[in-house]
Amino acid sequence: MIIKEVSSKADAKSFREVAKSLYRKDKNWICPPDFMIEAVFDPKINVFFKHGEATRWVLYNEKKEAIGRVAAFINKKKAFNYEQPTGGMGFFECIEDKQAAFILFDTCRDWLKGRGMEAMDGPINFGENDNFWGLLVEGFTPPSFGMNYNFPYYREFFESYGFRNYFEQVTNHLNLKKQFPERFWKIAEWVRKRPGYRFEHFRWKDREKFIADLKTIYDDAWQFHENFTPIETEDLRKSLRELKPIMVEEFIWFAYHEDTPIAFLVMTPDANEVFKHFNGRFNLLDKIRFWFMVKRGIFTRSRITVMGVRPKFQKSGIESAIFWHMDKVMQKRPEYTEIELSWVGDFNPKMRQLHESVGSDFAKKHITYRFLFNNPGKEQRAVAIPKDTRDKIKNGVIN
Repeated sequence: MIIKEVSSKADAKSFREVAKSLYRKDKNWICPPDFMIEAVFDPKINVFFKHGEATRWVLYNEKKEAIGRVAAFINKKKAFNYEQPTGGMGFFECIEDKQAAFILFDTCRDWLKGRGMEAMDGPINFGENDNFWGLLVEGFTPPSFGMNYNFPYYREFFESYGFRNYFEQVTNHLNLKKQFPERFWKIAEWVRKRPGYRFEHFRWKDREKFIADLKTIYDDAWQFHENFTPIETEDLRKSLRELKPIMVEEFIWFAYHEDTPIAFLVMTPDANEVFKHFNGRFNLLDKIRFWFMVKRGIFTRSRITVMGVRPKFQKSGIESAIFWHMDKVMQKRPEYTEIELSWVGDFNPKMRQLHESVGSDFAKKHITYRFLFNNPGKEQRAVAIPKDTRDKIKNGVIN
């Protein structure tokens, strides 16, 4: 077997074609758009190249057939904040051959080692964790946009190599035909009537205001996450531009207390309901088809990608009030039957509790693994977010 680093357009095409070839008979797999994959590895597009580096490889057999692929990357803003310098690997695809899989893992390890890393997390993305993050281990059903789908046998590859569970990610589904729990709406009603609180949805014409508000909330709400780094404004602008073709302004909500932004929720139509028809392509004709499908109302499912509440306002029922407004929006859109709540790590028990409180049902589990170069097989778990973050803020532990 021969492994080759991607260094040309032809190599990049081979990288994409590996997945298309492997999953061609799998009715559940949905091919991500080619442009989305390429954007991850383009320094002109991916802002993470400002503070990191990435590369990728394709594995060939003796007949020069592509049989596997993988990528490795270093986010220098995060890599050196762990117990040991830690890089990442992802976009792993491979035939059912352990030797081939281990060649791909070894290649990532050696590349990262050569750059001072002592561990690697995977499969992850060279970007934010709302896309291409974690190995699917339960719930092998069609994925929503940005969520990893893979073969069940990958798990044995990762674990026999020495990767260990760093954290688990659970995705739940909310059936919109089911009634929300009564208690949930009572809390929402109480919060909505409290003086000083207001709720409004995103408006594209005021996007810079909402981008600033989202950053304010995010940087405060995520400060207790392990290895937190503030979100970049330009990355938010880029994400909004990419979302615009399918954006529903009323699917993105903000909460305020006396004009101070305190919480947000971002939900999008599931673009995979369109992209599943294109097999990765997105030429001019496909763009026209995409536009017609969106206008025709093809969507039946949406995905909540992220939700945050500033610590000072946690345990105040803010989430319930946001869901109350979202419920009013969904009642006007009966074509939507399901919301995917994705994903919540086992390090975030409060958000998992919220998923349960709205009456959602388990859908999928992904695992993000960590491999320690000098101690393969040793487990190192992600630090759980403290349950008393609101009290910490009150007492001035962290500002």
